[in-house]
Amino acid sequence: MWRYILRRVIIALALVYVVTTIIFLVIHIIPGDPAMLLLSGGGVDPAPEVVDAMRRQLGLDQPIWTQYVDYVSGVMHGDFGRSFQDDHPVAEEIAKRLPRTIELILASAILSVITGIPLGILAALRHGKIMDRVLALGAGLMLSVPVFVTGTLMVLLFAQKLHWVPAGGFVSWSKDPMQHLMYLMMPAITIAIGFSAAIFRMTRTTVLETLQRDWVRTARAKGLPSKVVLRRHVVRNALGPVMTVIGLHMGTLLGGTVLVEYVFNWPGLSGFLVVAVENRDYPEVQGIVLVISFLFIMLNLVVDLLYSVLDPRIRLE
Repeated sequence: MWRYILRRVIIALALVYVVTTIIFLVIHIIPGDPAMLLLSGGGVDPAPEVVDAMRRQLGLDQPIWTQYVDYVSGVMHGDFGRSFQDDHPVAEEIAKRLPRTIELILASAILSVITGIPLGILAALRHGKIMDRVLALGAGLMLSVPVFVTGTLMVLLFAQKLHWVPAGGFVSWSKDPMQHLMYLMMPAITIAIGFSAAIFRMTRTTVLETLQRDWVRTARAKGLPSKVVLRRHVVRNALGPVMTVIGLHMGTLLGGTVLVEYVFNWPGLSGFLVVAVENRDYPEVQGIVLVISFLFIMLNLVVDLLYSVLDPRIRLE
C-alpha cells in the first residue's frame, strides 16, 4: 500500500514540474509584448526607449532561461511574482479568490453526490421500468442545457420574478453567514444540475454492470438479504468509476466556472483568469493556471488513492 502511495505521489510531483515548465513556455510564446500593451492603453504609441525601460522594469529583457529559473525558484517559495497591471502580489490575489471558487465547487459537488448517486442506484434497480426511463430522460436534458442558460433562467425566475434569492453578488461568511449562503445557493445549484446528471449516468451504468457479476449471483444464492448484497457487493464495487468521474469533473470546474461566476457576479478565480489573459498579465496567468493545474493533479491523486481503497486489486497492478 505504501509503495503504491509513494509511487503515485512521485508521479504527481513530476507532473507538477512538467506543467510548470509548459505553462511558462506557452505564456512566453504567445504573441504580444506586455510592456507595449501597458504603455499603449490610451491608444498612443509609446517611444521605443520608454518601452525598453518598461521591459527592464518588468524583467522581460532578461534571457528566457534566466526568467525561467527565477520563476521556478519563486514558485517553490510560494511567490508567483507581481502583477504587470497594478504591481500587487499575484499570490495574494489568488489566495483571496481561490477559496471562493473551491467553495462553489464543493457546494455543487455535495449537492450532485447526494442526488446523483442515490438516483443512479435507484434507476439501475428499476432498469427498464418507467422510473428508470424518466430519470434517464431528465439526466439527458440536464446535460444538454449549457450552464449560462440554466443560470440565466434561474436568475429570471427565482430572483426577478419570485424574489426568493438575490440575483448575484458576494458577501463574506464573516460578515453575514446567511446572506453568504443565499448568494452561494443559485450558482451552486446551476453547476450541480449538469454535475449530478453526469454522476447519475455513471452510477446507473456501473451498478447495472456490477449486478451482472458472478459474485453478486453467488451472494444472492447464499441467501444474503438484498440490502446486504447491494451495500457490500454492488455499491462498493460500482463506486470506483463514479469517483473518477467526480474527481475529473471537479478538476475541470476549477477553471471552468467562469460562465457561472460571470452570470452570478461571483468573484472567483476563473473570472480573474479571463481578465488576466485579456491584459497579457504574464505573472497572473502563470500563477492562476499553475494553481489550477496543481489542484487538478492533487485531486486526481486523491481519487487514485480512494480508488485503491475501494478496489484493492489496483494496488497490485
